[in-house]
Amino acid sequence: MAAIIELFHDRDDAFRFRLKTPEGAVIAVSRPFPDKAAAVAGIRTLRECAGTGLITDLCLPRPQTAGASRGPVRPTIT
Repeated sequence: MAAIIELFHDRDDAFRFRLKTPEGAVIAVSRPFPDKAAAVAGIRTLRECAGTGLITDLCLPRPQTAGASRGPVRPTIT
């Protein structure tokens, strides 16, 4: 299913958009934009880049807990 993008005014009357799951959970909120055209351009950029963006894993390994039989799992992201 496709995500939902909502364009809205924030408390300061700036334009923003939010990315929501089909179930309605908000998963990202944009920075404020000065006008609607700039927010729409931001949505276009999101659509172009989101599916092809590289992922950089900046998480530090977590210490192993007592009794755990395996070491920390570090996912491989390509």
